[in-house]
Amino acid sequence: MKTIGLIGGMSWESTMTYYQRINQTVKDQLGGLHSAKILLYSVDFFEIEKHQSRGEWEACADIMCAAAKKLEQAGADFIVICTNTMHKVVPQMEESITIPILHIAEAAAEALKQKHITKAALLGTKYTMTQNFYIDKLLDSGIEVMVPGPKDIELINRVIFEELCLGIVSEESKKEYLRIIRELGDQGAQGVVLGCTEIGLLIGQEDTQLPVFDTAQIHGDKAALAACK
Repeated sequence: MKTIGLIGGMSWESTMTYYQRINQTVKDQLGGLHSAKILLYSVDFFEIEKHQSRGEWEACADIMCAAAKKLEQAGADFIVICTNTMHKVVPQMEESITIPILHIAEAAAEALKQKHITKAALLGTKYTMTQNFYIDKLLDSGIEVMVPGPKDIELINRVIFEELCLGIVSEESKKEYLRIIRELGDQGAQGVVLGCTEIGLLIGQEDTQLPVFDTAQIHGDKAALAACK
Protein backbone atom coordinates (compact mmCIF):
# COMPACT_ATOMS: atom_id res chain seq x y z
CA MET A 1 0.00 0.00 0.00
CA LYS A 2 1.24 3.49 -0.89
CA THR A 3 1.57 6.18 1.77
CA ILE A 4 -0.71 9.21 1.34
CA GLY A 5 0.67 12.62 2.28
CA LEU A 6 -2.24 14.81 3.41
CA ILE A 7 -1.90 18.57 3.74
CA GLY A 8 -4.81 19.49 6.00
CA GLY A 9 -6.03 22.09 8.44
CA MET A 10 -7.80 24.24 5.81
CA SER A 11 -9.96 23.93 7.81
CA TRP A 12 -9.40 21.01 10.18
CA GLU A 13 -13.18 20.46 10.10
CA SER A 14 -13.00 18.99 6.59
CA THR A 15 -9.66 17.28 7.20
CA MET A 16 -11.57 14.94 9.51
CA THR A 17 -13.81 14.06 6.55
CA TYR A 18 -10.75 13.13 4.50
CA TYR A 19 -9.27 10.91 7.22
CA GLN A 20 -12.53 9.07 7.77
CA ARG A 21 -13.39 8.72 4.08
CA ILE A 22 -9.94 7.48 3.06
CA ASN A 23 -9.83 4.86 5.80
CA GLN A 24 -13.38 3.70 5.09
CA THR A 25 -12.62 3.29 1.38
CA VAL A 26 -9.40 1.38 2.09
CA LYS A 27 -11.35 -0.91 4.42
CA ASP A 28 -14.01 -1.43 1.73
CA GLN A 29 -11.34 -2.24 -0.84
CA LEU A 30 -9.11 -4.53 1.23
CA GLY A 31 -11.37 -5.74 4.04
CA GLY A 32 -10.43 -7.01 7.47
CA LEU A 33 -8.42 -4.68 9.67
CA HIS A 34 -6.88 -2.74 6.79
CA SER A 35 -6.54 1.02 7.16
CA ALA A 36 -4.73 3.67 5.15
CA LYS A 37 -1.07 4.61 5.51
CA ILE A 38 -1.31 8.37 6.03
CA LEU A 39 1.10 11.15 6.85
CA LEU A 40 -0.72 14.36 7.85
CA TYR A 41 0.77 17.84 7.83
CA SER A 42 -1.79 20.22 9.29
CA VAL A 43 -1.16 23.92 8.64
CA ASP A 44 -2.30 26.91 10.71
CA PHE A 45 -5.25 28.10 8.64
CA PHE A 46 -5.10 31.56 10.20
CA GLU A 47 -1.82 32.18 8.36
CA ILE A 48 -3.14 30.81 5.07
CA GLU A 49 -6.38 32.81 5.16
CA LYS A 50 -4.52 36.00 6.05
CA HIS A 51 -2.42 35.70 2.90
CA GLN A 52 -5.42 34.68 0.77
CA SER A 53 -7.43 37.74 1.79
CA ARG A 54 -4.49 39.99 0.93
CA GLY A 55 -3.88 38.35 -2.43
CA GLU A 56 -0.47 37.15 -1.25
CA TRP A 57 -0.55 33.87 -3.16
CA GLU A 58 3.22 33.46 -3.31
CA ALA A 59 3.30 33.46 0.49
CA CYS A 60 0.59 30.78 0.40
CA ALA A 61 2.70 28.83 -2.09
CA ASP A 62 5.73 29.02 0.21
CA ILE A 63 3.74 27.49 3.09
CA MET A 64 2.29 24.75 0.91
CA CYS A 65 5.63 23.92 -0.73
CA ALA A 66 7.27 23.59 2.68
CA ALA A 67 4.52 21.22 3.82
CA ALA A 68 4.76 19.11 0.66
CA LYS A 69 8.56 18.84 0.97
CA LYS A 70 8.28 17.61 4.56
CA LEU A 71 5.74 14.97 3.57
CA GLU A 72 7.95 13.81 0.71
CA GLN A 73 10.95 13.62 3.03
CA ALA A 74 8.85 11.64 5.54
CA GLY A 75 8.03 9.00 2.92
CA ALA A 76 4.77 10.03 1.25
CA ASP A 77 4.23 8.52 -2.20
CA PHE A 78 1.86 11.27 -3.34
CA ILE A 79 0.26 14.46 -2.00
CA VAL A 80 -3.41 15.21 -1.34
CA ILE A 81 -4.33 18.82 -0.51
CA CYS A 82 -7.46 18.72 1.69
CA THR A 83 -8.99 21.88 0.27
CA ASN A 84 -10.04 23.22 -3.13
CA THR A 85 -8.78 26.80 -3.02
CA MET A 86 -5.13 26.04 -2.34
CA HIS A 87 -4.91 24.06 -5.56
CA LYS A 88 -4.25 27.51 -7.01
CA VAL A 89 -0.61 27.04 -6.01
CA VAL A 90 -0.20 23.47 -7.28
CA PRO A 91 2.14 24.56 -10.13
CA GLN A 92 4.63 26.00 -7.60
CA MET A 93 4.26 22.93 -5.40
CA GLU A 94 4.91 20.55 -8.29
CA GLU A 95 8.18 22.35 -8.98
CA SER A 96 9.31 21.87 -5.37
CA ILE A 97 8.77 18.10 -5.05
CA THR A 98 9.27 14.95 -7.14
CA ILE A 99 6.15 13.02 -6.04
CA PRO A 100 2.76 13.62 -7.72
CA ILE A 101 -0.12 15.74 -6.41
CA LEU A 102 -3.61 14.29 -6.77
CA HIS A 103 -5.58 17.28 -8.11
CA ILE A 104 -9.05 17.76 -6.62
CA ALA A 105 -10.55 19.48 -9.69
CA GLU A 106 -9.39 16.65 -11.95
CA ALA A 107 -11.00 14.16 -9.56
CA ALA A 108 -14.23 16.21 -9.64
CA ALA A 109 -14.18 16.34 -13.44
CA GLU A 110 -13.82 12.55 -13.63
CA ALA A 111 -16.80 12.10 -11.30
CA LEU A 112 -18.92 14.50 -13.36
CA LYS A 113 -18.05 12.75 -16.61
CA GLN A 114 -18.92 9.35 -15.12
CA LYS A 115 -22.43 10.71 -14.50
CA HIS A 116 -22.55 12.31 -17.98
CA ILE A 117 -22.78 15.83 -16.54
CA THR A 118 -21.85 18.45 -19.13
CA LYS A 119 -23.09 21.57 -17.30
CA ALA A 120 -22.36 21.94 -13.59
CA ALA A 121 -22.96 24.55 -10.92
CA LEU A 122 -19.88 25.33 -8.84
CA LEU A 123 -20.03 26.50 -5.22
CA GLY A 124 -16.89 27.31 -3.25
CA THR A 125 -14.83 30.16 -1.91
CA LYS A 126 -14.89 33.36 -3.94
CA TYR A 127 -11.39 32.45 -5.19
CA THR A 128 -12.54 29.08 -6.52
CA MET A 129 -15.69 30.51 -8.10
CA THR A 130 -14.07 33.53 -9.79
CA GLN A 131 -10.51 32.51 -10.70
CA ASN A 132 -9.35 30.28 -13.54
CA PHE A 133 -7.16 27.74 -11.69
CA TYR A 134 -10.14 25.50 -10.82
CA ILE A 135 -12.74 26.30 -13.46
CA ASP A 136 -10.23 25.68 -16.29
CA LYS A 137 -9.74 22.08 -15.11
CA LEU A 138 -13.47 21.47 -15.54
CA LEU A 139 -13.62 23.32 -18.86
CA ASP A 140 -10.68 21.27 -20.15
CA SER A 141 -12.76 18.15 -19.46
CA GLY A 142 -15.63 19.50 -21.55
CA ILE A 143 -17.78 20.59 -18.61
CA GLU A 144 -19.54 23.97 -18.75
CA VAL A 145 -19.34 25.75 -15.39
CA MET A 146 -22.05 27.91 -13.85
CA VAL A 147 -21.46 30.14 -10.81
CA PRO A 148 -23.88 32.35 -8.84
CA GLY A 149 -24.14 36.12 -9.16
CA PRO A 150 -21.81 38.47 -7.22
CA LYS A 151 -24.04 38.83 -4.12
CA ASP A 152 -24.48 35.09 -3.76
CA ILE A 153 -20.75 34.53 -4.29
CA GLU A 154 -20.11 36.77 -1.30
CA LEU A 155 -22.80 35.01 0.73
CA ILE A 156 -21.35 31.57 0.00
CA ASN A 157 -17.84 32.76 0.82
CA ARG A 158 -18.92 34.38 4.10
CA VAL A 159 -20.68 31.24 5.28
CA ILE A 160 -17.59 29.15 4.51
CA PHE A 161 -15.13 31.32 6.43
CA GLU A 162 -17.33 32.67 9.21
CA GLU A 163 -19.40 29.55 9.89
CA LEU A 164 -18.37 26.22 8.34
CA CYS A 165 -14.63 26.61 8.97
CA LEU A 166 -15.53 27.23 12.62
CA GLY A 167 -17.80 24.19 12.82
CA ILE A 168 -21.01 26.27 12.75
CA VAL A 169 -23.86 24.71 10.77
CA SER A 170 -26.76 27.14 10.37
CA GLU A 171 -30.21 26.23 9.08
CA GLU A 172 -30.59 29.73 7.67
CA SER A 173 -27.35 29.39 5.70
CA LYS A 174 -28.45 25.95 4.49
CA LYS A 175 -31.69 27.46 3.16
CA GLU A 176 -29.70 30.12 1.29
CA TYR A 177 -27.34 27.55 -0.24
CA LEU A 178 -30.29 25.43 -1.34
CA ARG A 179 -31.95 28.50 -2.87
CA ILE A 180 -28.80 29.18 -4.88
CA ILE A 181 -28.56 25.54 -5.98
CA ARG A 182 -32.22 25.55 -6.99
CA GLU A 183 -31.79 28.74 -9.04
CA LEU A 184 -28.73 27.38 -10.84
CA GLY A 185 -30.65 24.18 -11.55
CA ASP A 186 -33.48 26.23 -13.03
CA GLN A 187 -30.88 27.91 -15.27
CA GLY A 188 -29.73 24.56 -16.64
CA ALA A 189 -27.19 23.09 -14.23
CA GLN A 190 -27.29 19.27 -14.35
CA GLY A 191 -25.39 18.84 -11.10
CA VAL A 192 -23.72 20.85 -8.35
CA VAL A 193 -20.05 20.65 -7.39
CA LEU A 194 -19.41 21.36 -3.71
CA GLY A 195 -16.11 23.01 -4.57
CA CYS A 196 -15.18 23.74 -0.98
CA THR A 197 -14.43 20.80 1.27
CA GLU A 198 -16.50 22.31 4.11
CA ILE A 199 -19.77 22.62 2.16
CA GLY A 200 -20.44 18.92 2.63
CA LEU A 201 -20.90 19.69 6.32
CA LEU A 202 -23.96 21.76 5.33
CA ILE A 203 -25.37 20.21 2.15
CA GLY A 204 -25.85 16.58 1.13
CA GLN A 205 -27.56 14.66 -1.64
CA GLU A 206 -30.63 14.23 0.57
CA ASP A 207 -31.20 18.01 0.46
CA THR A 208 -31.67 18.46 -3.28
CA GLN A 209 -32.82 16.59 -6.39
CA LEU A 210 -29.84 17.95 -8.33
CA PRO A 211 -26.94 15.45 -8.32
CA VAL A 212 -24.40 16.55 -5.67
CA PHE A 213 -20.64 16.11 -6.12
CA ASP A 214 -18.93 16.50 -2.76
CA THR A 215 -15.27 17.14 -3.58
CA ALA A 216 -13.98 16.10 -0.15
CA GLN A 217 -15.57 12.66 -0.58
CA ILE A 218 -14.58 12.34 -4.24
CA HIS A 219 -10.98 13.38 -3.54
CA GLY A 220 -10.73 11.13 -0.50
CA ASP A 221 -12.01 8.14 -2.44
CA LYS A 222 -9.57 8.76 -5.27
CA ALA A 223 -6.68 9.03 -2.82
CA ALA A 224 -7.65 5.75 -1.17
CA LEU A 225 -7.94 3.92 -4.47
CA ALA A 226 -4.59 5.31 -5.63
CA ALA A 227 -2.98 4.09 -2.41
CA CYS A 228 -4.40 0.58 -2.87
CA LYS A 229 -3.06 0.11 -6.43
